[in-house]
Amino acid sequence: MKKTNPNKRRGAVLMEFTLAGVAAITSVIATVQLSIGLWHYHTLAYAVHEATRYVASHGRGCTTGTTSCSITIGNIASKFGSDMVGVPLDSLSVTLVTDSGAATTCNPLTVCSTNTTRWPPTSNLDNTAGKRVTITANYASVNSALGIWPGAGSQRFSPLSFSASSTTVILF
Repeated sequence: MKKTNPNKRRGAVLMEFTLAGVAAITSVIATVQLSIGLWHYHTLAYAVHEATRYVASHGRGCTTGTTSCSITIGNIASKFGSDMVGVPLDSLSVTLVTDSGAATTCNPLTVCSTNTTRWPPTSNLDNTAGKRVTITANYASVNSALGIWPGAGSQRFSPLSFSASSTTVILF
């Protein structure tokens, strides 16, 4: 039986790790980034749905009589902020559209946090039961893994754009 000289195999483990390790580390980073992107999309879709439900329950019937539970654009922005956990609100654009087509855009969402305008508006009776409201949101997610890529400093990468929309009818 012939013995192999251990000095001839020196560095083989390092070379094998380099070849396999680069692929493994790249796969792990890609999986983490994909997971973050899916989390951002799911959070965006959830927040849009919840904000639309919130608006649907605060129509004209909500403000008649002795109670006044009307909402403002700032209230809707605050609702988004509480539902968008982990997503930076300065990268989020939200458009509120009434049944008559009147649109209010908050780009970014943070500019509307102090807006005291009532929404849905009373013009064209857009706040009455049976009228539709649509909320659309767009989020530009920047992939942070691209920053560690060799040579990425001089290149510009376009962000991933996620959008979600929800339409519902004002309930009362």
